[in-house]
Amino acid sequence: EILGSDMQLVANQVELRMDAEQLRQLIASLLTERERTVIELRYGLCGGWCMAQREVANLLGISRSYISRIEKKALIKLNKAFQK
Repeated sequence: EILGSDMQLVANQVELRMDAEQLRQLIASLLTERERTVIELRYGLCGGWCMAQREVANLLGISRSYISRIEKKALIKLNKAFQK
């Protein structure tokens, strides 16, 4: 039983790594530079920490509501592509 749990854990980790790699590829290939920047900053994908929409907006010099729209559009693109 313990071995079964370890094997399931390994399988889950492998699946998670594969999904993460697929997501990185989709981000690089599907998103515009601005969308990619917003997603990377919001979710800490470049080895950084997650930032609030307001922080990203201040950093990029645009409104928080525009960050929200960019993020939403990017996530919809990624979700559609990831589901295929």
